[in-house]
Amino acid sequence: MKKIENYCRCLKVLEKGNFDLAENDEIYRMGMIGQFQLTFELAWKALKFILEQDGVGGAETGSARDILKLSAKTGFLEDEDIWLLMLKKRNQSTHIYNEQDADELMILIRDSFIPAFQRLERFLLKKQREIEEDEG
Repeated sequence: MKKIENYCRCLKVLEKGNFDLAENDEIYRMGMIGQFQLTFELAWKALKFILEQDGVGGAETGSARDILKLSAKTGFLEDEDIWLLMLKKRNQSTHIYNEQDADELMILIRDSFIPAFQRLERFLLKKQREIEEDEG
């Protein structure tokens, strides 16, 4: 399932990010923020895919916000507030013009967003196995 594989691969890159280096290197920090943006984009699209595969109504035409709310409602996401904050920060991250905002986002990525991404990865891989077993 390509969407899940792409998400997992993208998350692995983000997990390898060096937050100490990002603290003192603006270009590196912006690269990590870009990787966060990409990981988020792949995350909600993988969720959309799993919702559709699971036959959850409303998933086929949802925006990122709609998919996150539907995922929380169905129990696919346990931490809706973090994901909605992630969506907000992803949207704002294209307009980061000062170091304080960038530093705040990096702390959120490290302390809150990567753990949420990791929980989603475990959930998606579990759902993928279930789907493959049902098909096989």
